[in-house]
Amino acid sequence: MKKIAVVILNWNGVKLLEQFLPSVIQHSEEAEIYVADNASTDESVAYVKEHFPAVKIIQNTGNYGYAKGYNEALQYVEEPIYALVNSDIEVTENWLKPILDLFETEAETAIIQPKILDFKNKAYFEYAGAAGGFIDKYGFPFCRGRIFETLEKDNGQYNDITPIFWASGACFFIRKEVFHELKGFDSDFFAHQEEIDLCWRAFNKGYIAKYCGTSTVYHVGGATLDTGNPKKTYLNFRNSLWMLLKNLPKGQLFTTIFIRLSLDGIAGIRFLTQGKFKHLWAVLESHFSFYRHIFRFLAKRDAIQKQNYFKIKSIVYRYFVKSGKIFDVNF
Repeated sequence: MKKIAVVILNWNGVKLLEQFLPSVIQHSEEAEIYVADNASTDESVAYVKEHFPAVKIIQNTGNYGYAKGYNEALQYVEEPIYALVNSDIEVTENWLKPILDLFETEAETAIIQPKILDFKNKAYFEYAGAAGGFIDKYGFPFCRGRIFETLEKDNGQYNDITPIFWASGACFFIRKEVFHELKGFDSDFFAHQEEIDLCWRAFNKGYIAKYCGTSTVYHVGGATLDTGNPKKTYLNFRNSLWMLLKNLPKGQLFTTIFIRLSLDGIAGIRFLTQGKFKHLWAVLESHFSFYRHIFRFLAKRDAIQKQNYFKIKSIVYRYFVKSGKIFDVNF
């Protein structure tokens, strides 16, 4: 058995598989490669069977999204390390070796993310993960190399190996036993921020997530759901609230969520002034869904919620009021 399983979740993505699967196969000798298909209606499965017969195919019975899609598929994967890789990722030579080395030498490290650069502009970091993620006190995610819409150029400033709070689901490494101990992703999230929720639950249990800047991949981003889609706005706002409800320390829970709801309201007003009425409605819908499911998500809380999860109190204030557009190691 190989040490690592590269598992690519796919839904009607035959064009992406044609473009990116060859690089994964070429540069992943250490790994068994799987395509986990979410009941595609295109030629994805037939294409992989014909052109890459060595790739193992797992066929889910429905389009379960990212969270449940991986939960279902990973029941059939035996390798001790999972590499969950988006279908729009191009990998590079020796991308797996430094990550495997970290897992082998650091028993307490359970989750790892490589450097994620923009496939369309390879000199810059990519939005979804960049050089490793953090959140502020109110649950707003940001990255080394990316704060809101500001992307940094890769000048080698993040070629390090360092602890992070969350790793991007675009290219997400996790030990098999930890994934199953945490009961996988929260399938209610469907897509967006489920990896942050999983990392937060891992953090509460004492596991460490790390960024490995000596491994590089390139991500298209938005290939399955672009940033202008109101559904993405809805999922991001809703899932962020659910994540806070599940994972905030008890003493911070209601005050923090009240402030977050207020900040969402300001974001909604901003959408209104920009004429983005569908996005405004998406924010409102996300709040309605949050209220409907409050008690169900309170019931999902673990016994322990650790303090000091956030690196900065408000990234919103720093970015929009103080014009702090670039990640600062002295946060």
